[in-house]
Amino acid sequence: MIRAIVAVDEKWGIGKKNDLLFRLPADMKYFREKTLGKTVCMGYNTLLSFPDGKPLPNRKNIVICPDGVKRDDVTVVYNMEDMLAEIKKEKDVFVIGGAMFYRTMLPYCEEVLVTKVKADGGAEVFYENLDEKDNFVCVSESGVIETNGYEIKFTVYKNQTPKKI
Repeated sequence: MIRAIVAVDEKWGIGKKNDLLFRLPADMKYFREKTLGKTVCMGYNTLLSFPDGKPLPNRKNIVICPDGVKRDDVTVVYNMEDMLAEIKKEKDVFVIGGAMFYRTMLPYCEEVLVTKVKADGGAEVFYENLDEKDNFVCVSESGVIETNGYEIKFTVYKNQTPKKI
């Protein structure tokens, strides 16, 4: 199964200056619980945004990189064809960013786990508003959780017409 996992503000903003909009301990815990032991795939800038540019531990990290980038701590691919071929080998895959990679992979995602933050983070990059997409339906929503001064909700959207790899 291919899923995306993302935290968005009230305008579906996801980031600015290659960083997250908010520091949300409850969301980080949720992200860890959902992705540990699974495969995560991402764009190169997302990898570079992690502490010391190191991959997420205890997960298989697949990264679409610019030509010439060589790393032995992640599975490196250089184009979408190779990314899709690598994903096809895996059972449980999470798309974790950035914005362009999310947009490219969204049609393939069977589910999207969206943490909704009740705030405007002044975002520069945005996720697609799934409430406005005909093929996505919100199938679950948690109660409001307070974390680091913010109110958040964990929601799950199901893609009714996912594209097959």
